[in-house]
Amino acid sequence: MTTTAAPAAPAAEAASLTPTLRQLWHRARWFLAAAAVLLVAGLLIAGLGDSTAYPSLDPRSAAPDGTKAVAQLLRAQGITVDTTADADRLATPGGADTVVLPLPDLLTTDQLRSLAAAGHRRLVLISPDSTALDLLAPGLHTAGTADLPLAVSSASAVPLCDLPEAQRAGSAELGGRLYQVDADSGATGCYPRQGYPALARTSTTQGTEVLVVGSGRFLTNQRLANDGNAALALGLLGTQPHLTWYLPDYQALPAGTAAPQKSFTDLIPDGWRWAALQLAVATVLAALWRARRLGPVVSEQLPVVVRAAETTEGRARLYHRAKARDRAAEALRRAVRHRLAPVLGVPLGGGDPDPTALLAALGERLTGHRDPAGPRDLLYGPPPSDDAALLRLADDLDALERQVRQP
Repeated sequence: MTTTAAPAAPAAEAASLTPTLRQLWHRARWFLAAAAVLLVAGLLIAGLGDSTAYPSLDPRSAAPDGTKAVAQLLRAQGITVDTTADADRLATPGGADTVVLPLPDLLTTDQLRSLAAAGHRRLVLISPDSTALDLLAPGLHTAGTADLPLAVSSASAVPLCDLPEAQRAGSAELGGRLYQVDADSGATGCYPRQGYPALARTSTTQGTEVLVVGSGRFLTNQRLANDGNAALALGLLGTQPHLTWYLPDYQALPAGTAAPQKSFTDLIPDGWRWAALQLAVATVLAALWRARRLGPVVSEQLPVVVRAAETTEGRARLYHRAKARDRAAEALRRAVRHRLAPVLGVPLGGGDPDPTALLAALGERLTGHRDPAGPRDLLYGPPPSDDAALLRLADDLDALERQVRQP
């Protein structure tokens, strides 16, 4: 080791800290790839997904609870099937041949009266309440009470009546609301469940034939092929050349029902709630991902380049100024021990070679050589007392290393 100062190396020019385009691309490429995947997935979902949703018993719906299959069967028989959401169109005098009316409860009393006076040839009422029965189906009443009508689940039942359509169909899946038939009204009840018919037929004073069905489940795509459901559906709906299927507003309230008070959260669409939930989950996942990721070693451009010799000289000056001869000597000895151990085949255990093994290997290698000082004193001796002793120790260590490498 020497304490003489070497001439200072010329200062390196400061490098620019502005990232290059290549560095920006390497940093952002994964984020751009993730954004592209999300964009493509969104486009595929928007393009391929069918966002059209129809309510149950809708003749346009191919869902299990839709009635598109029966509409197709009717068209195959040459019957024209139309749909309308305008209740006033149904009230036109001399209107359609057959009108299918799901949930007449959603019509007002005036609309029901107008429909009764329109003079359609056949009305098919699906699950009507007592108000619709009083205005459209004389001689029929709901079983049970007006506030709690009797209803059962749909199941296979036999006609037990002389209605031609029911006789041709045989057993069918009927249920839903059940009805009572006045004995002197001329009405006919079919498919009894718990003693009350689930299908009934009557006539109005205008000559309209009214068919009341407690449930339209037998008309759905899922159940049409069971029992005699298809035959019963074609018999009830296919007697006239033209059929109009009313599409009720299922969001509307029955007449006389007050609109419920909505809170602020009720006004938020469901899509926004799902979006907020997904955003929260994505935020948590991103936080977990970034929290556990240490990442690779980041290489940065240093503003100045410092030569290794300058660093060594600066450290030596600090030792010299602090008179830390013991620390300087130990640094020299430790460096020599670490360089000699691999040459002599001594393993480095715990960061430093075993002293006994290292000295024994040195004794075998240096047999017949005279050393400036014993290897034990050189490698593990006391710290030097002054700067001259430190310089001698550095020279002796260099000589020992040369003898080991070139015996």
